[in-house]
Amino acid sequence: MRILSIARLIVLLSLPAIAANNLRIYFVDVEGGAATLVVSPSGESLLADTGNPLPDDRDAKRIYAATRQAGLKKIDYLVTTHFDGDHSGGVAALVKMIPIANFYDHGDTTEAEKPRDIERWNAYKAAAATGKRVSVKPGDRIPLRGVKVDVVSSNGDVLAKPINGGGPNPLCQGARQKDPDTTENARCLGFLLTYGKWKFLDLGDLTWDKEMALACPVNKVGRVTLLQATHHGFFGGRSGAPALVDAIQPQVVVVNNGPRKGLGTPDLYEELTGIPGIQGIWQGHLSLALDKQHNTSEDMIANLEPSEQCQGHVLTVTVEPDGAFTVTNSRNGFSKTYRTR
Repeated sequence: MRILSIARLIVLLSLPAIAANNLRIYFVDVEGGAATLVVSPSGESLLADTGNPLPDDRDAKRIYAATRQAGLKKIDYLVTTHFDGDHSGGVAALVKMIPIANFYDHGDTTEAEKPRDIERWNAYKAAAATGKRVSVKPGDRIPLRGVKVDVVSSNGDVLAKPINGGGPNPLCQGARQKDPDTTENARCLGFLLTYGKWKFLDLGDLTWDKEMALACPVNKVGRVTLLQATHHGFFGGRSGAPALVDAIQPQVVVVNNGPRKGLGTPDLYEELTGIPGIQGIWQGHLSLALDKQHNTSEDMIANLEPSEQCQGHVLTVTVEPDGAFTVTNSRNGFSKTYRTR
Protein backbone atom coordinates (compact mmCIF):
# COMPACT_ATOMS: atom_id res chain seq x y z
CA MET A 1 0.00 0.00 0.00
CA ARG A 2 2.85 2.40 0.88
CA ILE A 3 4.61 1.68 -2.44
CA LEU A 4 1.38 2.26 -4.30
CA SER A 5 0.82 5.56 -2.49
CA ILE A 6 4.31 6.80 -3.33
CA ALA A 7 3.87 5.82 -6.97
CA ARG A 8 0.56 7.61 -7.08
CA LEU A 9 2.15 10.71 -5.51
CA ILE A 10 4.93 10.71 -8.12
CA VAL A 11 2.31 10.64 -10.88
CA LEU A 12 0.37 13.48 -9.29
CA LEU A 13 3.48 15.60 -8.84
CA SER A 14 4.46 15.07 -12.46
CA LEU A 15 1.12 16.28 -13.87
CA PRO A 16 1.76 20.04 -13.57
CA ALA A 17 5.11 19.65 -15.33
CA ILE A 18 3.47 17.79 -18.21
CA ALA A 19 0.71 20.38 -18.46
CA ALA A 20 3.26 23.20 -18.40
CA ASN A 21 4.66 21.96 -21.72
CA ASN A 22 1.30 22.37 -23.44
CA LEU A 23 0.04 25.28 -25.49
CA ARG A 24 -3.53 26.30 -24.68
CA ILE A 25 -5.96 28.39 -26.71
CA TYR A 26 -9.37 29.60 -25.49
CA PHE A 27 -11.86 30.74 -28.12
CA VAL A 28 -13.98 33.06 -26.00
CA ASP A 29 -17.53 33.53 -27.23
CA VAL A 30 -18.21 37.17 -28.09
CA GLU A 31 -21.03 36.31 -30.49
CA GLY A 32 -19.70 37.41 -33.84
CA GLY A 33 -16.72 39.38 -32.63
CA ALA A 34 -13.39 37.89 -31.69
CA ALA A 35 -11.43 37.17 -28.52
CA THR A 36 -8.83 34.41 -28.68
CA LEU A 37 -6.70 33.79 -25.61
CA VAL A 38 -3.37 31.99 -26.07
CA VAL A 39 -1.33 30.67 -23.13
CA SER A 40 2.11 29.52 -24.25
CA PRO A 41 4.04 26.63 -22.65
CA SER A 42 6.11 29.29 -20.85
CA GLY A 43 2.99 30.59 -19.10
CA GLU A 44 2.98 33.89 -21.00
CA SER A 45 -0.28 34.96 -22.60
CA LEU A 46 -1.51 36.63 -25.77
CA LEU A 47 -5.07 37.83 -26.32
CA ALA A 48 -6.13 38.48 -29.89
CA ASP A 49 -9.00 41.02 -29.81
CA THR A 50 -11.42 42.03 -27.07
CA GLY A 51 -14.93 41.65 -28.49
CA ASN A 52 -17.74 44.20 -28.42
CA PRO A 53 -18.27 47.36 -26.35
CA LEU A 54 -21.49 46.52 -24.53
CA PRO A 55 -23.21 48.41 -21.69
CA ASP A 56 -23.00 45.39 -19.38
CA ASP A 57 -19.36 44.61 -20.35
CA ARG A 58 -20.46 41.11 -21.36
CA ASP A 59 -17.48 40.39 -23.59
CA ALA A 60 -14.85 41.78 -21.23
CA LYS A 61 -16.35 39.69 -18.42
CA ARG A 62 -16.24 36.54 -20.56
CA ILE A 63 -12.60 37.19 -21.47
CA TYR A 64 -11.74 37.83 -17.83
CA ALA A 65 -13.43 34.55 -16.87
CA ALA A 66 -11.21 32.76 -19.40
CA THR A 67 -8.09 34.37 -17.92
CA ARG A 68 -9.16 33.12 -14.50
CA GLN A 69 -9.72 29.64 -15.90
CA ALA A 70 -6.22 29.82 -17.40
CA GLY A 71 -4.73 30.89 -14.07
CA LEU A 72 -3.48 34.25 -15.37
CA LYS A 73 -2.73 37.31 -13.25
CA LYS A 74 -2.08 39.51 -16.30
CA ILE A 75 -2.20 39.50 -20.10
CA ASP A 76 1.31 39.82 -21.50
CA TYR A 77 0.32 40.78 -25.06
CA LEU A 78 -2.93 42.16 -26.41
CA VAL A 79 -3.01 41.91 -30.20
CA THR A 80 -5.76 44.03 -31.74
CA THR A 81 -6.19 42.82 -35.31
CA HIS A 82 -8.11 45.97 -36.27
CA PHE A 83 -10.28 48.66 -34.72
CA ASP A 84 -13.80 47.60 -35.65
CA GLY A 85 -16.00 47.53 -32.56
CA ASP A 86 -16.46 43.75 -32.42
CA HIS A 87 -12.68 43.26 -32.22
CA SER A 88 -11.49 46.22 -30.13
CA GLY A 89 -14.53 47.37 -28.18
CA GLY A 90 -14.00 45.43 -24.96
CA VAL A 91 -10.55 46.78 -24.14
CA ALA A 92 -11.63 49.73 -21.96
CA ALA A 93 -13.57 47.44 -19.62
CA LEU A 94 -11.04 44.59 -19.72
CA VAL A 95 -8.05 46.71 -18.69
CA LYS A 96 -9.93 47.56 -15.48
CA MET A 97 -10.30 43.83 -14.71
CA ILE A 98 -6.79 42.54 -15.44
CA PRO A 99 -3.47 44.26 -16.21
CA ILE A 100 -2.30 44.23 -19.85
CA ALA A 101 1.44 44.71 -20.31
CA ASN A 102 1.84 45.19 -24.07
CA PHE A 103 -0.52 46.42 -26.79
CA TYR A 104 0.23 45.36 -30.38
CA ASP A 105 -1.68 46.77 -33.37
CA HIS A 106 -1.38 47.79 -37.03
CA GLY A 107 -0.98 51.52 -36.29
CA ASP A 108 -3.46 54.35 -35.87
CA THR A 109 -6.89 53.90 -37.42
CA THR A 110 -7.98 56.19 -40.22
CA GLU A 111 -11.69 55.48 -39.78
CA ALA A 112 -12.49 57.24 -36.51
CA GLU A 113 -14.95 59.75 -37.95
CA LYS A 114 -18.33 58.92 -36.42
CA PRO A 115 -18.74 59.87 -32.74
CA ARG A 116 -18.92 56.24 -31.59
CA ASP A 117 -15.78 55.37 -33.57
CA ILE A 118 -13.89 58.33 -32.11
CA GLU A 119 -15.00 57.33 -28.62
CA ARG A 120 -13.86 53.73 -29.14
CA TRP A 121 -10.52 54.79 -30.63
CA ASN A 122 -9.87 57.16 -27.72
CA ALA A 123 -10.75 54.36 -25.31
CA TYR A 124 -8.19 52.08 -26.96
CA LYS A 125 -5.47 54.74 -26.77
CA ALA A 126 -6.26 55.36 -23.11
CA ALA A 127 -6.10 51.64 -22.35
CA ALA A 128 -2.84 51.24 -24.31
CA ALA A 129 -1.33 54.06 -22.26
CA THR A 130 -1.47 51.74 -19.22
CA GLY A 131 1.17 49.51 -20.85
CA LYS A 132 3.54 49.59 -23.82
CA ARG A 133 2.08 50.10 -27.31
CA VAL A 134 3.83 48.67 -30.40
CA SER A 135 2.66 49.00 -34.00
CA VAL A 136 4.00 46.21 -36.21
CA LYS A 137 4.56 45.45 -39.88
CA PRO A 138 4.63 42.14 -41.77
CA GLY A 139 7.79 40.21 -40.97
CA ASP A 140 7.91 41.41 -37.35
CA ARG A 141 7.58 38.99 -34.45
CA ILE A 142 5.60 39.21 -31.24
CA PRO A 143 7.95 37.93 -28.50
CA LEU A 144 5.61 35.49 -26.76
CA ARG A 145 7.97 33.08 -24.98
CA GLY A 146 7.64 29.38 -25.76
CA VAL A 147 6.24 29.81 -29.28
CA LYS A 148 7.00 31.80 -32.43
CA VAL A 149 4.50 34.47 -33.52
CA ASP A 150 5.12 35.94 -36.99
CA VAL A 151 3.15 38.96 -38.22
CA VAL A 152 1.97 38.09 -41.75
CA SER A 153 -0.25 41.10 -42.48
CA SER A 154 -0.62 44.59 -41.05
CA ASN A 155 -1.80 48.04 -42.08
CA GLY A 156 -2.71 46.91 -45.60
CA ASP A 157 0.59 45.13 -46.30
CA VAL A 158 1.47 41.43 -46.32
CA LEU A 159 4.67 39.42 -46.12
CA ALA A 160 7.13 40.13 -48.90
CA LYS A 161 8.62 36.62 -48.80
CA PRO A 162 7.14 33.23 -47.86
CA ILE A 163 7.69 31.62 -44.49
CA ASN A 164 6.79 28.19 -43.07
CA GLY A 165 7.68 26.35 -46.28
CA GLY A 166 5.44 28.46 -48.48
CA GLY A 167 6.05 28.53 -52.21
CA PRO A 168 4.46 28.73 -55.69
CA ASN A 169 0.70 28.26 -55.55
CA PRO A 170 -0.96 26.45 -58.48
CA LEU A 171 -4.40 27.45 -57.16
CA CYS A 172 -3.76 31.01 -58.30
CA GLN A 173 -4.37 30.15 -61.93
CA GLY A 174 -7.84 31.47 -62.77
CA ALA A 175 -8.50 32.39 -59.11
CA ARG A 176 -11.21 34.97 -58.53
CA GLN A 177 -10.09 38.48 -57.67
CA LYS A 178 -12.20 41.11 -55.90
CA ASP A 179 -11.95 44.88 -55.75
CA PRO A 180 -9.63 46.32 -53.11
CA ASP A 181 -11.26 46.89 -49.73
CA THR A 182 -10.60 50.27 -48.11
CA THR A 183 -12.01 49.57 -44.64
CA GLU A 184 -10.28 48.65 -41.37
CA ASN A 185 -10.68 44.99 -42.33
CA ALA A 186 -8.06 45.30 -45.07
CA ARG A 187 -5.57 46.61 -42.49
CA CYS A 188 -5.87 43.60 -40.17
CA LEU A 189 -2.86 42.47 -38.18
CA GLY A 190 -2.71 38.76 -38.96
CA PHE A 191 -0.29 36.32 -37.36
CA LEU A 192 1.02 32.78 -37.68
CA LEU A 193 1.78 31.07 -34.36
CA THR A 194 4.19 28.12 -34.46
CA TYR A 195 4.69 25.53 -31.71
CA GLY A 196 6.96 22.83 -33.11
CA LYS A 197 5.20 21.41 -36.13
CA TRP A 198 1.81 22.80 -34.99
CA LYS A 199 0.68 26.06 -36.68
CA PHE A 200 -2.20 28.46 -35.95
CA LEU A 201 -3.27 31.22 -38.33
CA ASP A 202 -5.43 34.16 -37.22
CA LEU A 203 -6.04 36.86 -39.84
CA GLY A 204 -8.87 38.67 -38.08
CA ASP A 205 -11.26 39.99 -40.73
CA LEU A 206 -8.64 40.26 -43.48
CA THR A 207 -10.35 40.88 -46.82
CA TRP A 208 -10.35 38.83 -50.02
CA ASP A 209 -7.89 41.09 -51.87
CA LYS A 210 -5.34 40.89 -49.05
CA GLU A 211 -5.82 37.13 -48.73
CA MET A 212 -5.01 36.91 -52.43
CA ALA A 213 -1.86 38.96 -51.81
CA LEU A 214 -0.83 36.37 -49.20
CA ALA A 215 -1.64 33.51 -51.56
CA CYS A 216 -0.65 34.54 -55.09
CA PRO A 217 1.46 33.91 -56.98
CA VAL A 218 3.22 32.46 -53.93
CA ASN A 219 1.61 31.01 -50.81
CA LYS A 220 3.45 33.10 -48.22
CA VAL A 221 2.26 31.28 -45.06
CA GLY A 222 2.66 27.61 -46.00
CA ARG A 223 0.36 24.98 -44.51
CA VAL A 224 -1.29 25.40 -41.13
CA THR A 225 -2.81 23.08 -38.56
CA LEU A 226 -5.58 25.28 -37.15
CA LEU A 227 -7.29 28.21 -38.86
CA GLN A 228 -9.53 30.73 -37.18
CA ALA A 229 -11.91 31.28 -40.10
CA THR A 230 -11.41 34.73 -41.54
CA HIS A 231 -14.21 37.25 -40.85
CA HIS A 232 -16.33 34.95 -38.67
CA GLY A 233 -16.71 32.31 -41.36
CA PHE A 234 -16.18 34.33 -44.55
CA PHE A 235 -19.02 36.68 -43.57
CA GLY A 236 -20.68 38.27 -46.58
CA GLY A 237 -18.20 36.64 -48.96
CA ARG A 238 -15.72 39.43 -48.25
CA SER A 239 -13.11 36.94 -47.05
CA GLY A 240 -12.29 33.28 -47.59
CA ALA A 241 -10.45 33.35 -50.91
CA PRO A 242 -10.06 29.65 -51.91
CA ALA A 243 -6.63 30.34 -53.38
CA LEU A 244 -5.45 30.96 -49.80
CA VAL A 245 -7.76 28.77 -47.71
CA ASP A 246 -7.28 25.67 -49.87
CA ALA A 247 -3.51 26.26 -50.21
CA ILE A 248 -2.89 26.42 -46.45
CA GLN A 249 -4.89 23.18 -45.95
CA PRO A 250 -5.88 23.53 -42.29
CA GLN A 251 -6.69 20.28 -40.53
CA VAL A 252 -9.16 22.02 -38.20
CA VAL A 253 -11.10 25.29 -38.51
CA VAL A 254 -12.68 27.23 -35.63
CA VAL A 255 -15.43 29.65 -36.67
CA ASN A 256 -15.94 32.55 -34.26
CA ASN A 257 -19.44 33.28 -35.53
CA GLY A 258 -22.60 34.51 -33.84
CA PRO A 259 -26.20 33.30 -34.11
CA ARG A 260 -26.72 35.56 -37.15
CA LYS A 261 -23.19 36.71 -37.99
CA GLY A 262 -20.83 34.61 -40.07
CA LEU A 263 -21.61 31.48 -42.11
CA GLY A 264 -24.62 33.26 -43.54
CA THR A 265 -25.15 31.14 -46.66
CA PRO A 266 -24.82 27.40 -47.40
CA ASP A 267 -22.04 27.95 -49.94
CA LEU A 268 -19.79 29.48 -47.24
CA TYR A 269 -20.15 26.37 -45.07
CA GLU A 270 -19.63 24.15 -48.10
CA GLU A 271 -16.46 26.09 -48.86
CA LEU A 272 -15.17 25.15 -45.41
CA THR A 273 -16.08 21.48 -45.76
CA GLY A 274 -14.40 21.44 -49.17
CA ILE A 275 -10.96 22.38 -47.86
CA PRO A 276 -8.52 19.62 -48.91
CA GLY A 277 -7.75 17.35 -45.96
CA ILE A 278 -10.10 19.09 -43.50
CA GLN A 279 -10.66 16.95 -40.39
CA GLY A 280 -12.88 19.10 -38.19
CA ILE A 281 -14.96 22.29 -38.14
CA TRP A 282 -15.91 23.80 -34.78
CA GLN A 283 -18.29 26.74 -34.34
CA GLY A 284 -18.77 29.27 -31.58
CA HIS A 285 -22.47 29.32 -32.37
CA LEU A 286 -25.18 27.48 -34.16
CA SER A 287 -25.89 29.67 -37.19
CA LEU A 288 -29.59 30.51 -37.08
CA ALA A 289 -29.27 31.85 -40.62
CA LEU A 290 -28.60 28.31 -41.90
CA ASP A 291 -30.43 25.01 -41.75
CA LYS A 292 -28.86 22.36 -39.53
CA GLN A 293 -27.21 20.48 -42.37
CA HIS A 294 -25.09 23.55 -43.09
CA ASN A 295 -23.84 23.79 -39.52
CA THR A 296 -21.23 21.43 -38.14
CA SER A 297 -22.20 18.63 -35.76
CA GLU A 298 -23.98 20.03 -32.67
CA ASP A 299 -21.40 18.32 -30.44
CA MET A 300 -18.84 20.69 -31.99
CA ILE A 301 -20.86 23.91 -31.52
CA ALA A 302 -20.23 25.78 -28.27
CA ASN A 303 -23.54 27.68 -28.10
CA LEU A 304 -26.91 26.74 -29.55
CA GLU A 305 -29.19 29.53 -28.32
CA PRO A 306 -29.98 33.05 -29.54
CA SER A 307 -28.01 35.83 -27.85
CA GLU A 308 -30.64 36.44 -25.17
CA GLN A 309 -30.17 32.91 -23.79
CA CYS A 310 -26.50 32.41 -24.69
CA GLN A 311 -24.26 31.23 -21.84
CA GLY A 312 -20.97 32.06 -23.57
CA HIS A 313 -19.47 28.58 -23.65
CA VAL A 314 -15.84 28.34 -24.76
CA LEU A 315 -13.96 26.15 -27.23
CA THR A 316 -10.51 25.22 -25.92
CA VAL A 317 -7.53 23.75 -27.74
CA THR A 318 -4.70 21.99 -25.93
CA VAL A 319 -1.55 21.27 -27.93
CA GLU A 320 1.07 18.80 -26.69
CA PRO A 321 4.78 19.07 -27.53
CA ASP A 322 4.55 16.19 -30.02
CA GLY A 323 1.84 18.02 -32.01
CA ALA A 324 -1.18 16.08 -30.78
CA PHE A 325 -3.99 18.54 -30.06
CA THR A 326 -7.41 18.28 -28.50
CA VAL A 327 -10.40 20.57 -29.05
CA THR A 328 -12.97 20.61 -26.24
CA ASN A 329 -16.46 22.11 -26.10
CA SER A 330 -17.16 23.50 -22.62
CA ARG A 331 -20.91 23.27 -23.18
CA ASN A 332 -21.00 19.48 -23.23
CA GLY A 333 -17.45 18.29 -22.55
CA PHE A 334 -17.22 16.79 -26.03
CA SER A 335 -13.65 16.64 -27.35
CA LYS A 336 -11.68 15.30 -30.27
CA THR A 337 -7.96 14.70 -30.54
CA TYR A 338 -6.03 15.17 -33.77
CA ARG A 339 -2.46 14.41 -34.83
CA THR A 340 -0.58 17.22 -36.57
CA ARG A 341 0.32 16.25 -40.12
